[in-house]
Amino acid sequence: MKPLSLIITLIFCVTTFAQNINGVAYYEAKTTVDMDNFGGRDMSEDMKRQIAERMKNFLEKTYILTFNAHESVYKEEEKLEAGAGSGGFGMMMNSFSAGKQYKNLKKNQILEEREFFGKQFLINDTLTNLDWTITKESKQIGQYLAIKATAVKEIDENDYSMARRRNRDNDDKEKKDGEELSETNKAKDSTGTERDPFDEIEIPEEVIVTAWFTPQIPVGHGPGEYAGLPGLILELNMHRTTILCSKIVLNAKDAENISAPTKGDEVTREEYNRIIKEKMDEMRENFRGRGGRRGGGRFGG
Repeated sequence: MKPLSLIITLIFCVTTFAQNINGVAYYEAKTTVDMDNFGGRDMSEDMKRQIAERMKNFLEKTYILTFNAHESVYKEEEKLEAGAGSGGFGMMMNSFSAGKQYKNLKKNQILEEREFFGKQFLINDTLTNLDWTITKESKQIGQYLAIKATAVKEIDENDYSMARRRNRDNDDKEKKDGEELSETNKAKDSTGTERDPFDEIEIPEEVIVTAWFTPQIPVGHGPGEYAGLPGLILELNMHRTTILCSKIVLNAKDAENISAPTKGDEVTREEYNRIIKEKMDEMRENFRGRGGRRGGGRFGG
């Protein structure tokens, strides 16, 4: 009976530890951009480097995850904004970036603050319960043993936070059996003056998500909206974005209190995506109505 008693004791200890655990995890997020296909063939390498430098503030960020057994808050670390990279580009990038995210595993709930073109929203949604496949692969991340898990995530067609630059090379390969651009359209494409910028992006139907979690911290939390694994997610890879945990402080005495956000007009995820679509359709029509000149502005009341 001794082995059985030992197993029961271990299970009890792990369960008790998980119930009482709390901590703070710091993550470094980095998104890469394919600069080879950025801006067309006419853009110089020097110009591409300048643009990449200006985009750095929006593509490399630090996040803080404060968690306990059942709740967590994930938000960007506050820092002074550099002058470069602000303006229209920064507003566009931030409009599709999530703000403070609160997860409640018991209620299967996520609350997410979003600011879209000057208007505040609070998205009330259920957690994204991905069908994780836990593999036999493992690696060391800091002092923790991490196990690899993968999942396929379906993307809403109106989720512009997942928008990526369209691969024109693939489009060209698909133009067969006489499906070629007219001479007029070719001329427009070569100059780029009348090309609709919305034709330059696409939203994938699905993406592969790879997570590395540690059973040594037995909570089902992770960065952003991700959760549901039998251990804290230390690393996450999705398309061109990598989120890596750089520091963990367990049972931190000065940890921020975990509370649900209340800022913004409460909407469902479907309602929010519909609002996004309506605004993007409006911007597209404004662009076309102005003969290809850029338009925009704050969110209408």
